[in-house]
Amino acid sequence: MASAIEDIQEVIDILEREYPESEVSLDYHNTYELLVATMLSAQTTDKMVNSVTPELFSNYPDPQSLADASQDEVISYIKSIGLYNRKSKNLIRMANKLIDDYDGKVPRTMKGLISLPGVGRKTANVIMGNAFGIEDSGITVDTHVKRISKRLGLTNQTTAKKVEQDLMKIIPEDYWVDITHLMISHGREICKARKPKCDECPLTEYCRSAFDFDHFI
Repeated sequence: MASAIEDIQEVIDILEREYPESEVSLDYHNTYELLVATMLSAQTTDKMVNSVTPELFSNYPDPQSLADASQDEVISYIKSIGLYNRKSKNLIRMANKLIDDYDGKVPRTMKGLISLPGVGRKTANVIMGNAFGIEDSGITVDTHVKRISKRLGLTNQTTAKKVEQDLMKIIPEDYWVDITHLMISHGREICKARKPKCDECPLTEYCRSAFDFDHFI
């Protein structure tokens, strides 16, 4: 069996061929909207987030309008996606921080982004890579990226931060943004959590978990 670590470029090339249009699946028109949508996406699907953001953005089109909103008002738009109490509170606090410390603009640095309430490194990486095109900030590690990385033998770590550190050592910087989208697409289509379609997977020869279905039960 080939090594995914030693042949990481081939793994990336295969994923790019399989998912040529892979990109962030959240709907947004500007950096502020991407930040809000990404914050809302925690522990829910992008599809669910996209179902609530049009009306949310229509009522709160900028940080100032969101900062002026009450928590109950924000909840009324996002209550269908879960964790709405915490998310609504963080959204309002985040907007106030933007107004108070960043002139209402989303900061372009990792340090600035993670200073915002409710924004961790995962969310910051999404903004850095997709809004600002800064690819050397890091790799966004969600459940799909973590699962596929472990199955391919790219990491043995269990936390997102440590998985990211392992991936950054072997994946060229030019792919740090794209690899997240590629793995998410692969996770949704083939490498599912409980019933992976190993017999359809183009990465079988690189996967140490291929066909070991007991591993996924």
